[in-house]
Amino acid sequence: MRIIAGSRKGHRIAAPKGLATRPTSDRVRESAFNLIGPLEDASVLDLFAGSGALGLEALSRGAARATFVESDRDACRTINANLDTLRLTGARVLCQDALRFLAADRGRYDLILLDPPYDLVERLEPRFAAALPRLLADDGLVVYETSSRQEPSLPLAPRTSRRYGSVRLTLFEPLA
Repeated sequence: MRIIAGSRKGHRIAAPKGLATRPTSDRVRESAFNLIGPLEDASVLDLFAGSGALGLEALSRGAARATFVESDRDACRTINANLDTLRLTGARVLCQDALRFLAADRGRYDLILLDPPYDLVERLEPRFAAALPRLLADDGLVVYETSSRQEPSLPLAPRTSRRYGSVRLTLFEPLA
């Protein structure tokens, strides 16, 4: 995997070993960030971060801050190693359960990157629905990655939903 654009364009990033994480492909990441648009000085939350590829891409593209939340210790070590290798600043890696984080965090984020395990989406969606509107900045955006067969639903305004092979990206913004 590589960083697609920005200050670290072309740099390789590592993914955790094994099957516990499912890194977002370069093609899907590129498509997501084309839909997201400019990120200058944005505050980013990368939930179920895995390799951190989405949040790392956001930092490379000008985001000021990124919070990576991942429960797998090996994945957290990989995110930290990627941050060190890329010399990216403004990041914090929290090795904890994403649902606990959502229940406790009081921050506001311009961009929330949500990539839960596909088989847990339906069960977790009520918890996402309760927390994400509170955490999303007034002009913020949620990028929700699911299986292409899933139609995610949140109490936010859907901006677009696109399929890329077996993956669906659905973008949500605050209700007007």
